[in-house]
Amino acid sequence: MDLQITIPDFISLTLGFAVYLLGARLNARISVLQRFNIPEPVSGGLLAAGVVMGVYLVSGWAITFEIAARDYLLVLFFAGIGLNARFADLMAGGRPLLLLLILTCLAILAQNAIGAVGAMLFGFPLQVSVLFGSAALIGGHGTAIAWAPEVALQSGLIGAAELGVAVATLGLVLAALVGGPIARFLIERYGLIPARPEEEPTVGLADDLENVPAIDHLTLMRVMLYLNISIIVGYFASLALTAAGLKLPLFVPCLIAGILIANLRTALLPAAPPVARTPALALISEFSLGAFLAMSLMSLQLWTIASLGLAIAVIMFAQTAFTVAFVLFVLFPMLGRGYRAAVLAAGFGGFALGATPTAIANMTAVTKRYGASPIAFVVLPLVSAFFVDIANAIVIQAIVNF
Repeated sequence: MDLQITIPDFISLTLGFAVYLLGARLNARISVLQRFNIPEPVSGGLLAAGVVMGVYLVSGWAITFEIAARDYLLVLFFAGIGLNARFADLMAGGRPLLLLLILTCLAILAQNAIGAVGAMLFGFPLQVSVLFGSAALIGGHGTAIAWAPEVALQSGLIGAAELGVAVATLGLVLAALVGGPIARFLIERYGLIPARPEEEPTVGLADDLENVPAIDHLTLMRVMLYLNISIIVGYFASLALTAAGLKLPLFVPCLIAGILIANLRTALLPAAPPVARTPALALISEFSLGAFLAMSLMSLQLWTIASLGLAIAVIMFAQTAFTVAFVLFVLFPMLGRGYRAAVLAAGFGGFALGATPTAIANMTAVTKRYGASPIAFVVLPLVSAFFVDIANAIVIQAIVNF
């Protein structure tokens, strides 16, 4: 009988910091990780998850982590993305946002088609295909868990939830590994450079720190104040939306609140000390995203993947191959073959197989090395965290009730 060991929330958060620093040390020592833009929390998080799996295989102790603190880190990060967004960027991002939304909807259909072929090949009912497809991949763990009971009811499959979680887990790992190499290939093959090379990255500080302005206690405190105001406004907006029948992840209203607050502040207080596009905000954004992703990856129970064997391996290989081909031959050309398209390619590889934070981490690793792309950091979260959930739910419902 397996022994369950639960790590309390505060200790989990502390371990998340340690895992992030471990990833930074690995990236500094193993050049291939840095060369292919593997995010630091991914390097450390996957190593930690491997250690946890090793403990399970050797001793039978299943280590789980309480990760409630992770939710604050996520909304803190997306509030920061909102504070960085200018209305001019949003207007300029209209066309790429629409194109990315259309391409993502096509990817949803393709993922479920691949899932359907794989399900039939391995003798699963058709309804199970969504757990091999967009429910677990573009949808992630939350969507897979939410739809698993309905899939089990319609298909009679015992263990639908475990299957969905396993596919989402493997997808998250693959998403963290493919986005950076895709962007590196595109940027270096086509000699791409940012539209505004002098601009600092939206998240994190550039790898070359010589020209980064100083950060003091006042700038950090000012940024934290406006981040928390954005979260408070976003929280009450979320309550109002839920009461009106529209349920969104909390970080989406916080993102929108950040956009409104930052732009109103600029219009009403033009002489006020800056908050948006400052090194302090970039640093806090990277810290919150990195700690969130480190906690997410170290808490993966990788042994749940191994238990499902050949079917999940074959189908996930097909899903990954499709995603890479789709990004290289469809998404990148459709988005204009420029630097922003390459950054969005890294992000799309992250959320098509994994989740929005993985996508942003991929984009962060790319922009820290090659240069900023502010519009990409606004466009992708709006598509992946808002519009896509609606389209995905429609497709999943149609397949499950087929």
